[in-house]
Amino acid sequence: MGAPAAEALDAWIGYLAHERRASPLTLEAYREDLTAFFTFLTTHFGGPPTCATLAEVSAADVRAYMAARRSGERPLTPRSLSRRLSAIRSFYRFADRRLGIVNTGVPLVRGPRLKPTAPRPVTEDQARGLITEAGDDPEREAWETARDAALLTLLYGCGLRISEALSLTRADAPLPEALRITGKGGKTRLAPVLPAVAGGVDAYLAELPFPLAPADALFRAKRGGPLGARYAQALMARLRGRLGLPDSATPHALRHSFATHILGNGGDLRTIQELLGHASLSTTQKYTAVDAAGLLASYARAHPRA
Repeated sequence: MGAPAAEALDAWIGYLAHERRASPLTLEAYREDLTAFFTFLTTHFGGPPTCATLAEVSAADVRAYMAARRSGERPLTPRSLSRRLSAIRSFYRFADRRLGIVNTGVPLVRGPRLKPTAPRPVTEDQARGLITEAGDDPEREAWETARDAALLTLLYGCGLRISEALSLTRADAPLPEALRITGKGGKTRLAPVLPAVAGGVDAYLAELPFPLAPADALFRAKRGGPLGARYAQALMARLRGRLGLPDSATPHALRHSFATHILGNGGDLRTIQELLGHASLSTTQKYTAVDAAGLLASYARAHPRA
């Protein structure tokens, strides 16, 4: 129990990577969350935490950590704070089962109340505009604009998470009629591939100046390495600035748009659940609120007495 807490963290990350098959982005986020918590404990207890220290952490200690993150130089939103608390709880469940670090205080801590938020998709015209704008930038090389357009077409056309799109390899292309995608928690699903999506990827590969082995990441950065999620976020920020779109127009908004537009054109919730890889239908039902809002907005615009 005198071992450094960092060893317990490494064991947890190893478990998530090899047994739960979490994505690299998830592993990075969890490591950052627990490292920030351990940094707080170092100041709070006057020294680097050990496994014995982790067992002694009380509910009050965790609440003090949350208060510090809520009021620091870069205060966290309630949603971000809730996610970090979820990571801490998950770590402690693992530490209890696998490492014998028993703690009764951490499970008692409740996260901040969160207001349910509806997805904020872009419209069909905005989605087309984003893809067109990504593929038409005279200041960038042809293969880069082809890559950007292919990536956004894939997110919107298949409803993928950015991590899922970036996990595709050269062996996945030319894209088949349906991609087998491994999502959160190792859950697999089939994502139908539209001709426009397959054509966009083919056009990108025709321009790509780097040779790729079958196991190499499909999407490449400017210098030839694997493309990262931060690039996709920066790309969307640049495009929404050009097109005058709100900050909610993120890579994940294209996944929301995929679901919302299918629902608006007659798709049913069960189908959308399967396409998105949601474990529970209740997660998918949030899109009905978006579709209802769009229906009322259309009515208000079109009805002569509205």
